[in-house]
Amino acid sequence: MWTKEVFGTEKPIIALLHLDALPGEPAFEGSLDDVISHALQDLKAIQDGGADGVLIANENCFPITENTGTVTLMAMAGVVGALKQHLRIPFGTNVVYNPEETIRMAAVFGASFGRSAFGGSFTGTYGIHHANFGDNVRLKYQLGHPEIQLLCKFNPEGDARLGSQTTKELVNSLCEGGYAGALCVSGPGAGQEADWDYLAEVSALAKKKNTPVFCNTGCRIDTIEKILSIADGACVGTALKGPDGRVDQEKVKGFMEIAHRVRGEN
Repeated sequence: MWTKEVFGTEKPIIALLHLDALPGEPAFEGSLDDVISHALQDLKAIQDGGADGVLIANENCFPITENTGTVTLMAMAGVVGALKQHLRIPFGTNVVYNPEETIRMAAVFGASFGRSAFGGSFTGTYGIHHANFGDNVRLKYQLGHPEIQLLCKFNPEGDARLGSQTTKELVNSLCEGGYAGALCVSGPGAGQEADWDYLAEVSALAKKKNTPVFCNTGCRIDTIEKILSIADGACVGTALKGPDGRVDQEKVKGFMEIAHRVRGEN
């Protein structure tokens, strides 16, 4: 699978780097320099802790909107640009609720992957929203970056999928042609555990399509071994943070010790 080529290992642990609220957002506290400083602090903890990859996301831009403002996008680009010279591991981007800008951000900075709900129609607290998978796949080709892997949120946290397709039909349609880099299975909300049976079902179906499946939310130090026995990797955010909300290097190391053991690495 492509995960071995990009991360140099099977079953990668992708640490989530949640940026502080950015300019243009209600919770922005007035200093982009502080946002960058905190992001650099988190990146150091993630990399020194040994994570296989990092996903940079504007996770704290609440309340969420799919209409990401120009100011917010410019600010996020500024932060990613400041981080790039320090990156030593594969990285990805996630402009929350905005698959198109996620791909554009990845293309601009040479990211290996992007994570979003790249295909489907959903409803939740923030209304009805949809993404055309065909258009999003074409976008990365139009931008000259077909190598960007699309980590598709299969069941975005906090949202319900519209339509009556079965899980098998959804997996087959998204994985047709090999354009989905991975399927990400979530729990009901950020930091909340994914349903084990559902994760196993999606993993079994996607395996037939040679598409990896990542556990997308709720990965904890006491469950990551079981998760990696079912899925092909994990995106880990909340469980890596300390009481101050910053990434804790020792927690990253703890996750990676288990991952190395599961993967049979020294």
